[in-house]
Amino acid sequence: MRRLVLEPRPAPAPFWQIGAPLLALGLTVSTLGLLLLLLGRPPLATLLIFFVTPLSSLYGLSECLMRAVPLILIALGFAVALRVNVWNVGGEGMFTLGAIAASLPALAFGDSHPFWLIPVMMLAGIAGGMAWAAIPAFLKTRADVNEILVTLMLNYVAALLLSFLVTGPLRDPAGFNYPQSAGFDDSALLAPLATGLRLNGSILIALAAVPLTGLLLDRSLLGFRLRVAGTAPAAARYAGLHTGRLVWIGFMISGGAAGLAGMLEVAGPLGQLSQVISPGYGFTAIIVAFIGRMRPLGIVLAALLLALLSLGGESAQMSLGLPTSVTRIFQGILLFSLLGADRLIAFRLRWSRK
Repeated sequence: MRRLVLEPRPAPAPFWQIGAPLLALGLTVSTLGLLLLLLGRPPLATLLIFFVTPLSSLYGLSECLMRAVPLILIALGFAVALRVNVWNVGGEGMFTLGAIAASLPALAFGDSHPFWLIPVMMLAGIAGGMAWAAIPAFLKTRADVNEILVTLMLNYVAALLLSFLVTGPLRDPAGFNYPQSAGFDDSALLAPLATGLRLNGSILIALAAVPLTGLLLDRSLLGFRLRVAGTAPAAARYAGLHTGRLVWIGFMISGGAAGLAGMLEVAGPLGQLSQVISPGYGFTAIIVAFIGRMRPLGIVLAALLLALLSLGGESAQMSLGLPTSVTRIFQGILLFSLLGADRLIAFRLRWSRK
């Protein structure tokens, strides 16, 4: 009896380093096309709406870049934490706490128009994300509690805290009981890069974080220590490295990046604190990090792709009446296809006789 088996390759296949993402994208598009046929929608026209329509105007291009900003920052932080073998799936909660912390100085000092308000908001957002990340860091290093469960549950705690604040202490008294804070003053908002567009300087901050993350991971002593502690913790302890401290560093960088993303969101396109400030950036960023292979440049490209899918999904919803869940299905299929195709880098399919 003959069957297909996965056989380890003597050396990683160079072709599949590039071929695996292309194969995953092809499988994803083919699966989505079949799904659209089952839904009674024209596959080619729908795919054009997904991938071409959002980029057919300057406004659409700017919206794609703006949506990519939080994905880039949260995914970069996730990649740094994973380098030390910390699975921080709490980017959504840290994003939320960063937005809350940044909103406090904006609401407190906005009326006086201080020139230092934006930098203070950035520091507050980073501190808020770090403070939220400190909870799973403490539990993991002190009690060896699984960080996946803790960070995942804290996402829901952060959402409930946000709901409490915008319906209680921070609710706008002139907001007709809507669950939102008062609008920020112009001194607490990031100015658009061009008239008629919502894109602001946050894209420059996100792009500046990319080479900094690359230097940290590949060209610094700290990055080397993080990698050693993540891949061989026993060897790291033998070499005198404080693995608990490195776990804290991974969490703090990841939480700070997510908190900064939250600050840029409320000080940019939102302009206030509301009950829903994220369409799932924290969870989508995990997909971005894996599609980008945990590399800074790959994360940028993956973030742009996922941002384009988000915009394309909204266009398809408005023009074709497709459900919003199609975009989520697209993201999930893309991730699973990539994880499956990645096996071809280290393994090959062979017919084997049982």
